[in-house]
Amino acid sequence: MARLTKYSTDEGPGDYPRDRIFRPKSIAVMGVTPTPGTVPYDIFHNILSSGYTGVLYPVAPGKRAISSVRAYRYLTDIEDDVDLAVIVFPAAVCERALTMCGQKGVKGVIVISAGFREVGPEGAEREQRIRDICKDYDISLIGPNCLGVINTDPEIRLNASFARKMPAEGRIAFLSQSGALGTAVLDYARAKNIGFSKFISFGNKAGVTEIGLLDYLYKDDKTDVILLYLEELRDGRGLIEEAKRITRGPNAKPILAIKAGRTPQGADAASSHTGSLAGEDAICEAVFREAGIIRVGSIEDLFDTALLLANQPMPSGDRVAIITNAGGPGVMATDAAVSVGLEMARFAPETTDRLRAALPAAANVKNPVDVIGDAPCGRYEAALEAVLADPEVDQVLVILTPQSMTDIDAIARGIVRIHAGSDKPLACSFMGACDVQSGIDILQAAHIPHYILPEWACAAMAGVQRIRRWRDTPLVPFQPLAVDQSAARAVIDPAPSGYLPEDQALAVLAAYGLPVPPHRLCRSLEETVAFADQLGYPVVLRVVSPHIIHKFELKGVALDLADADAVAAAYEAMIANIGKVMPAAEICGVLVRPMIPPGREVILGAKRDPVFGPTLMFGVGGVFVEVFRDVTFGLAPIDAGTASRMVRGIRSIDVLRGARGTEAADLAGIEGCLRRVGQLVSDFERIAELDVNPLIAGPAERGCAVADVRIRLE
Repeated sequence: MARLTKYSTDEGPGDYPRDRIFRPKSIAVMGVTPTPGTVPYDIFHNILSSGYTGVLYPVAPGKRAISSVRAYRYLTDIEDDVDLAVIVFPAAVCERALTMCGQKGVKGVIVISAGFREVGPEGAEREQRIRDICKDYDISLIGPNCLGVINTDPEIRLNASFARKMPAEGRIAFLSQSGALGTAVLDYARAKNIGFSKFISFGNKAGVTEIGLLDYLYKDDKTDVILLYLEELRDGRGLIEEAKRITRGPNAKPILAIKAGRTPQGADAASSHTGSLAGEDAICEAVFREAGIIRVGSIEDLFDTALLLANQPMPSGDRVAIITNAGGPGVMATDAAVSVGLEMARFAPETTDRLRAALPAAANVKNPVDVIGDAPCGRYEAALEAVLADPEVDQVLVILTPQSMTDIDAIARGIVRIHAGSDKPLACSFMGACDVQSGIDILQAAHIPHYILPEWACAAMAGVQRIRRWRDTPLVPFQPLAVDQSAARAVIDPAPSGYLPEDQALAVLAAYGLPVPPHRLCRSLEETVAFADQLGYPVVLRVVSPHIIHKFELKGVALDLADADAVAAAYEAMIANIGKVMPAAEICGVLVRPMIPPGREVILGAKRDPVFGPTLMFGVGGVFVEVFRDVTFGLAPIDAGTASRMVRGIRSIDVLRGARGTEAADLAGIEGCLRRVGQLVSDFERIAELDVNPLIAGPAERGCAVADVRIRLE
């Protein structure tokens, strides 16, 4: 129960500003009403009844007391310092309440109230005003339109939310933009015996955002795993940079996230391939992976993996051993493990000998180990002890099916006892519901993760492997490449908005070291033929016009021209056809370049995303890029490691490696080009979209060549 005596906070709640919110020594709830079942009353009652260790003040104009606690008319009537104010007044009153907090010197505020940006323009203006007040008074704000915050630390015991019950103490922190989802998560977690270190609903994030909260939880010694639910991203790049810092290094903490809204943001007039393919969700999926964030699709997936991370050691590898008392589930679990990328461990001979000595002759002593349906506790213990001791095993999954002779509780206690002496992760699947529940309770009390189905356990183990591999991936510091930025700037800065003419776009790429073939913009038939003769045959003609984006459709490209007569005929046919089809099109000339030898067609793309900033795309190129949609994404600029992962991450990478006896493409050359495009789009904010499509990738000894480029400026 909260202490309701006079209390001084002269020593302050800590040096870190967020401590005013999560570790306050005194709290004022502003706008309390005496009516149970209302948000204002329930917030106050939850703090009071959760065992909060500080001082609690109800601010309730016109009320003498709330729940037998003396009430104050105004915040400024409170004699002592207040660390945290929880505002539950109607939205229209919140500005006055926040101003009073500033005058009182309150540095932490949670605005529970709704009626802000989520209701329309008027609410958005109101939200901006409270943001300005917080800035003026240096107030850390959570909300508005949120559920509140919970800190289960026994030293604090804070439930400043309208969740129904205080969750159990644990090592998992949960951040949620949705308050309603938060209440469902708390109820789900209670049913699964899942504890939390912190629970934070941040609503409209008018003040403290998920980035600041991630930073706080990274430094929080009560938190081992961070779960995140997001509906919108405003500073995607800031989130990714913060996540990279958190998920790697000596104090690394895993981040698992649900990002709602998987439908793309419409390619608002995006006419490039990159613009049409690079919706927010596609980019989000890729950059989360590059930041070490494990993105999942459901609350169940979120907690399935979090339970392993919070309660079990990190495995040293991906080799799994399965112990079961039923062959069918063992086979299903094996299929599930292999399908999610786990490796079935091959036992050392000593392990096989131990299993053979301890198990009946009918038992299977290979992986998966089948201890037979009538297995007593001792048989499970012997198998588990042998498997955990095997150096070829990184993690173990134990499956139990309830049969008439199965002593479920004894087996559960045996599993707990044997695993207590091991440093390898263990998961269990006691299949069923009613009959196995008491055994499940024993496992969960010992912090051994339990899954209803073995397939779910395998999926969780695969999620942990993604985190392990991410941590094991060497950090490669970004090294800028040698480029001629001034030459590119001389083209870009004076250019109007819209697409650069192709010759200028090629000049920009050449300045950044991309393999641009020799070329010239020719303005007459005679100049075209003369330059083709100078280059040597075969050559390519490409019409250059600010009004023609898709040249092939208008027969504005002529390929593989073998001599001067072919060049002259192609030139005249091209100009005549465009004059007929698009008589108003301004033709700047015809670009002449050598015919590039055959190779693999890939696309290098860039887009300035409103959430993530400059982003990169790589994939299978050519005219069918949007049909195959075999692309990967990253945030520009990229290092060599990211370039390699992007190139090797497409589904058809084997084609580039040289499938069916064909020559391998110049992968190193492709990666270098991708890095240069990333540096280009990062250096020039005016570049809205860029497509190099196709980049022709030949064998390593022949290298790559730019066949076509589009650069759109804003």
